[in-house]
Amino acid sequence: DVDKAVKAARKAFELGSPWRTMDASERGRLLNKLADLVERDRLILATMEAIDGGKLFSTAYLMDLGACIKTLRYCAGWADKIHGRTVPMDGNFFTFTRHEPIGVCGQIIPWNFPLVMFIWKIAPALCCGNTVVVKPAEQTPLTALYMGSLIKE
Repeated sequence: DVDKAVKAARKAFELGSPWRTMDASERGRLLNKLADLVERDRLILATMEAIDGGKLFSTAYLMDLGACIKTLRYCAGWADKIHGRTVPMDGNFFTFTRHEPIGVCGQIIPWNFPLVMFIWKIAPALCCGNTVVVKPAEQTPLTALYMGSLIKE
């Protein structure tokens, strides 16, 4: 399964792929849309967190989901602001920095904060144009699976 997931993520990251050629502002728009979907399904996700990991529903609903939505919106706002700059130099030199995505990011999610850590790991990676392979904890896989369906949506 891991090999299949990494192969798919590498294919999605290839030069000329829709993800690789996507404008940064479009990545930001997609992250904002994901935040909207998380907000829409907040009740479902909080219930899953409570059932899956034994967390208090109120904590999951108010704190965890609130943090997830804020993190997605924060990263969405940064998507089109990560760029290089020109550095002044003496003489006949032209110096610049260029930020590029690095490729496939492997993300291992712990059992104790499955949804929060999922968002904290995928949002910055996707914001920067990387692709992601997520490995949720065996003890708390439900929210990661549900987030996969929201990302597809």
